[in-house]
Amino acid sequence: MSLYLVAAEASGDLLAREVAEWVRRKSPGTEINGIGGAELAAAGITSPIDISPLSVLGFAEGIRAYADVVRLADAAAEDICRRRPKVVVLVDSWGFMLRVAQRVRARDPSLRLVKLIGPQVWATRPGRAATLAATVDHLLCMHEIEAPYYEPFGLKVTVIGNPALTRSGRGDGAAFRTRYKIGADEPMLLVLPGSRRSEVASVAPVLMDAARMVRHGLPAVKVVVLPAGPVQSEFARRFPDAAEWARIVTNPDERYDAMAAATVALACSGTVTSEVAMQGAPMIVGYKTGWITWALARGLLYRKVHITLLNILNGDRQIVPEFVQTRLKAGSIAGKALEWLRDPVEREAQRARQSAAMSALVRDGKPAAETAADAVLAELQLAQRPLIGT
Repeated sequence: MSLYLVAAEASGDLLAREVAEWVRRKSPGTEINGIGGAELAAAGITSPIDISPLSVLGFAEGIRAYADVVRLADAAAEDICRRRPKVVVLVDSWGFMLRVAQRVRARDPSLRLVKLIGPQVWATRPGRAATLAATVDHLLCMHEIEAPYYEPFGLKVTVIGNPALTRSGRGDGAAFRTRYKIGADEPMLLVLPGSRRSEVASVAPVLMDAARMVRHGLPAVKVVVLPAGPVQSEFARRFPDAAEWARIVTNPDERYDAMAAATVALACSGTVTSEVAMQGAPMIVGYKTGWITWALARGLLYRKVHITLLNILNGDRQIVPEFVQTRLKAGSIAGKALEWLRDPVEREAQRARQSAAMSALVRDGKPAAETAADAVLAELQLAQRPLIGT
């Protein structure tokens, strides 16, 4: 049996690697190839194309990168059809993966296509449900609220849970503090500046300025910055002096330890916010996109008040403070962070609010990646059936 995984961004690359590892545990004879980044490479799956140009953000930015998207979608489809795997798993990255799926379907309709993580149809553009149903054979989504959007179109749907919440247990915050000589009672501010180049350009400068302000207002605070793997070089280029006043942690294996160690976290909106909430750190979320994207989203596309999953799935209430677009200001973020750092009662109240809200996200049972692997293996078995008896 042969499987092909495609991942274009950091969070998808990690999930693809986890699914590949579970498939290997359960079906060691399965051949796995794929396109991805460092995570898939760490699992021994070498990407035939460089997907780094896909680190873009928003509608307008996506238009500017459209030539890269088309070129890479063509290259991905060509490699997939050349290898002719039984099942292709397309991880996250809606726009790019849709183009890959459409090209593969046109060239070789016999290949079974699985979309791992669907578009957020419950928040914006529900019409994408029909588009996806017409393109792939099976959707593996995170939340129960997604399934009803696809039922009218007959797409097979499996709910796997949120990978960020089943990825591991609590990090070892005490060990992290010991490694970096941060006292158990010293305040620690963790900065998570984003996983895309565009986020490092638009969101990270504000978060870093806010961290500087916090350090100025509370000199005892220890600032730790955790740039995502795909953007570490971009982060270093944009913030060459950061290591002079903050600890820059580049080892991905320490991410959960750092989150568990944090007194307060400043995070760019994304998958990482669920991970921070899981580790129990009071969190402030920031985000900014291009103005064309923002205008379209607020005027035509986006149907929710908030952008953080923890807020959206709890009745679209602001449990985690959000500073978005015009409100993304370093002074406002620093003020909220200092409030929590100076007031342990309010900080613990925020921690409790986040913990209670997590109940809407956590599913009982096995890890999301294992559930996804089981579904993929079932698809492989389906793909094998026509060969029986030949």
